[in-house]
Amino acid sequence: MNPSGNAARTEGFPRVASWIPMSSHVGGRRARWSWSTVIAFGCLALLLTGIGTGCQTRPVPQIRCEYRQTHMGMPFRVVLYAADQASGDVAAAAAFQRISDLNRILSDYEADSELSRLSKTSGTGAVVPLSADLARVLERAQEVSRMSGGAFDITVGPLVDVWKRARRQRVLPEESKVTAARAATGWQHVVLGTDATGRRTARLVVPGMRLDLGGIAKGYALDEATRVLKARGVRCSLVSGGGDLFAAGSPPGQSGWKVEIGELDVTNAPPGRVVWLKDRALVTSGDRFQRVELGGIRYSHLLDPRTGWALTHPSQVTLIGAEAMSTDALSKVLSVLGPDLGFDRLRRYPVEAFLMHAPRGPVEVRETPGWRRYERH
Repeated sequence: MNPSGNAARTEGFPRVASWIPMSSHVGGRRARWSWSTVIAFGCLALLLTGIGTGCQTRPVPQIRCEYRQTHMGMPFRVVLYAADQASGDVAAAAAFQRISDLNRILSDYEADSELSRLSKTSGTGAVVPLSADLARVLERAQEVSRMSGGAFDITVGPLVDVWKRARRQRVLPEESKVTAARAATGWQHVVLGTDATGRRTARLVVPGMRLDLGGIAKGYALDEATRVLKARGVRCSLVSGGGDLFAAGSPPGQSGWKVEIGELDVTNAPPGRVVWLKDRALVTSGDRFQRVELGGIRYSHLLDPRTGWALTHPSQVTLIGAEAMSTDALSKVLSVLGPDLGFDRLRRYPVEAFLMHAPRGPVEVRETPGWRRYERH
């Protein structure tokens, strides 16, 4: 979110290791990571050669540039290789501007965001025209909801409020409050359509609905920031938001960006993994930092939208996919459904998954058949 050869430990989060050979330490959960080579967010000049699998195919001077800004209530970081400082600055500024613009559309915290304005029309019968960005995210969300039988659901806003209060007050919510909140949810009650001009529209059928894109918007922002960088000639970059990331190209002399995935935070958990990413997104979902223990039971911030109740067993899932938006949403599907049904549902998407959970005590580790190819360097 010290200029030395060793990567700094970031407790509880996967992180990106430097492209320089180094000793490594394992982090933990939800894909927050630290940059291990440059302490200041500046640029490190180096000469890339055409040998190996670097970001360039011919000798050309490049500099490594690193930037950080806060958007969507979380730290976003950009690392890129550019011809000079000025072009790197311009490209990064454009990427951050795109993220900021998306926040004004997709935020459920900003009262005047496009999403919030849409939520306020719930139950009124209003058919609301959508921007291209909001339409794209809602369409993908509805596709994943349909595929997963509601294990992913962007209408969980009322339930999220109930459980945030429970974690803050450290009191289990009353079943009646969960039931009342559930009455204002249901992905089937988001009706997407097209108006006479061809513009996409949405209608929220049930009164009191509040859309929450927390399980998909960040992934879309990572995709879009990376797209903006590519449009400005940046072929090698790594964009991180709140820990999840998209890695484009590969650093010089390496086959990809090195990312360390931490262990599950339970006793006797097996060690995490190291993967190498090129033109891939990585998203991790779990409850290390957002949970509450009540009556000896560990309640996650992750909810099962079908029941309205928080997940209750330690779990950490990491997905690697071709684009971050779907990968973000699918990580929640796997968290809710578990490995047996979840892996089956994921087979129709270009993703690989690694899961650690402890449903009955000992930690179980599961992975999809293609996962190991990302561990080879």
